[in-house]
Amino acid sequence: MGFWIKTVDPREATGPIKKIYDAAVSRSGKVFNIIRSMSLSHEQVRASMMMYQSCMFQDSGLSRGEREMIAVVVSQANECHY
Repeated sequence: MGFWIKTVDPREATGPIKKIYDAAVSRSGKVFNIIRSMSLSHEQVRASMMMYQSCMFQDSGLSRGEREMIAVVVSQANECHY
């Protein structure tokens, strides 16, 4: 038996979450479910995005390609389709 996470629909977003959604659409053309899953708390979305951007874009010993490869392997291990 599955469960559903309540989310804010992009067509109904207002205030801070609308700004976050608009930025997501600007970056990638849509609001991915990972963002929508946290949409009841714009603070949580912001914190998650800050961590993601830090992991993927700040200087480290890994190339961007290596970081993306790690993300793909972790998603596969977690049986995550995206």
